[in-house]
Amino acid sequence: QIFQPLHALRAAEKELLPGFHAFEWQPALKNVSASCHVGIIDGLSGWAASVDDVQADTITRRFRYDVALASALMDLEEEIMDGLRERGLEDSDCTSGFSVMIKESCDGMGDVSEKHGGGPPVPEKAVRFSFTIMSISLHMEDGKKEEEEAAAREEAVMIFQEPKPNSELSCKPLCLMFVDESDHETLTAVLGPVAAERSAMKRSRLILSIGGLPRFFSFHFRGSGYDEKMVRDVEGLEASGSTYVCTLCDSTRAEASHNMVLHSITRSHEENLERYEIWRTNPFSESVDALRDRVKGVSAKPFLETQPTLDALHCDIGNATEFYKIFQDEIGEVFQKTNPSRAERRGWRAALDKQLRKTMKLKPVMRMNGNYARKLMSLEAVEAVCELVPSEERRTALKQLMEIYLEMKPVWRATSPAKECPDQLCRYTFNSQRFADLLSSTFKYRYNGKITNYLHKTLAHVPEIIERDGSIGAWASEGNESANKLFRRFRRMNARQSKTFELEDVLKH
Repeated sequence: QIFQPLHALRAAEKELLPGFHAFEWQPALKNVSASCHVGIIDGLSGWAASVDDVQADTITRRFRYDVALASALMDLEEEIMDGLRERGLEDSDCTSGFSVMIKESCDGMGDVSEKHGGGPPVPEKAVRFSFTIMSISLHMEDGKKEEEEAAAREEAVMIFQEPKPNSELSCKPLCLMFVDESDHETLTAVLGPVAAERSAMKRSRLILSIGGLPRFFSFHFRGSGYDEKMVRDVEGLEASGSTYVCTLCDSTRAEASHNMVLHSITRSHEENLERYEIWRTNPFSESVDALRDRVKGVSAKPFLETQPTLDALHCDIGNATEFYKIFQDEIGEVFQKTNPSRAERRGWRAALDKQLRKTMKLKPVMRMNGNYARKLMSLEAVEAVCELVPSEERRTALKQLMEIYLEMKPVWRATSPAKECPDQLCRYTFNSQRFADLLSSTFKYRYNGKITNYLHKTLAHVPEIIERDGSIGAWASEGNESANKLFRRFRRMNARQSKTFELEDVLKH
């Protein structure tokens, strides 16, 4: 019985919630209170409501970011001490130089309506923002004993690495809100303070007592657990259907479909802010089209820094959606038709669903999800589809397309590709080139001047991201997404039936 009713949270359990342990920042955090015993706060606190402000129709509860981080580090106290012991480091020598890598995830949850509590009418959609401590390393200071000088030459010693970066257990919720993720204004109002606390923490060190001695931690944040819709929203880019197909480079959809592989990552939070200023001021008095081309689709003010990367889970889902459509087109032999009617298309889709259900036990889904995507992207699914494809050469092409895809997929799914699939990593660029050639020849009817956002990223940007971050899979939003299920469950089973309290209760759990 893990989940007790709330009044049964005993003293021992209170230690697990943020706001229990004392800590200090050096220098003190700018515009953040120095008090460290702060538990759950209202996510809108700190906004002075003026008379003409519209009342935000939302309820939001969160922890203060620095308090939550201190609490998460205290949870790892044993792991940190074990890590020091295993590296043979004298724990009294290692008090400063700890560096903590944080993965941030944020995701909208669609429909969560089932409450009849009192309180303001709130959107029946929720957004969760959470973080995961990915690793803790130690930068040794010079001028110590010899073995430690050797360690200093190696730069950083890894003390702790999260073994399951995509588990909902390592993913700590920071902020829960009833907001529609497309409601840009409310989202900025709630996440604004989170962003402010985060940027204050970048310039400061946390002093926290671990293993009986005060130790100094500095934090590095990577916002990588966002799907493309969320990235575009918080980084001020146009929505996913935009001509500017990518959140990592400036390519247009047409360019990306002609040159599928050779692009490099150029976008960044700073550049987006600069481009927004140009968009706002139009310094060269250009026409709207010229201006939009100059800023490459930045049209709102970016307010949350994200890591320009690719989210493995949504990449899987996006590509599976595309393959699902290719399968339908191949069943209907679209490559030799022009503009098939909607009725024809519906027939092909029905045939595909029926076949997948019969051979793979795959039930049709309203919206593509991770599990369906995993099953659909397999050789047996292609075999099943090929039974419905009339021509032999199209069948061969389809199988080949899937084979190459399955060669590429482990690279951006693996937690550490250099260890888990080194050969596939080496062959990635070659494979993506073969894949692109197939698309632009055999499947030209679909990719003439068009390409989907995630296919572009999969083909063009994966090797560069891995070279920079070491992994794509470990930095995915998967942990946050699976914690969404917990949110729904706790809200039903373990929370008070009142809008004002339920988010608190869910956050505690």
